[in-house]
Amino acid sequence: MKQVILGTAGHIDHGKTSLIKALTGIDTDRLKEEKLRGITIELGFAYLQLPSGETLGIVDVPGHERFVKQMVAGATGIDLVALVIAADEGVMPQTQEHMEICQLLQVKKGLVVLTKIDLLDDPEWLELVREDVRTFLQGTFLDGAPMVAVSAATGEGIEEL
Repeated sequence: MKQVILGTAGHIDHGKTSLIKALTGIDTDRLKEEKLRGITIELGFAYLQLPSGETLGIVDVPGHERFVKQMVAGATGIDLVALVIAADEGVMPQTQEHMEICQLLQVKKGLVVLTKIDLLDDPEWLELVREDVRTFLQGTFLDGAPMVAVSAATGEGIEEL
């Protein structure tokens, strides 16, 4: 059986770990300090059986700028990336930094996941964020990549993903 490795990328608190838990049921934050602080510090790992029979291995990386070395370690050798962007905040500094790292590591495939859509009060905001993200990704390997809007809290969009 073939295994594909998906790595997350994105700004701190944009929902990478919550997204993985919603998809797999696995909480990749396992350290006491991660639980106390509510942030990913070390690489986390999960897996998902795909309908095709393939196993999707998932690497959850920290989004905090202080843990960029762990992000680089986790992104090395991934087959595709899920660039996670919180819909209520949009593109942020670590979003940009993680994209640059993925490009330097020559990641070729991926998708964009807009998270936290349950926090949006104005339905038009999501379209504004989509446009901002499309502009940000122009000329990158994610230019034209699939973009899925989800809420890990409510489950909206998870099945589509």
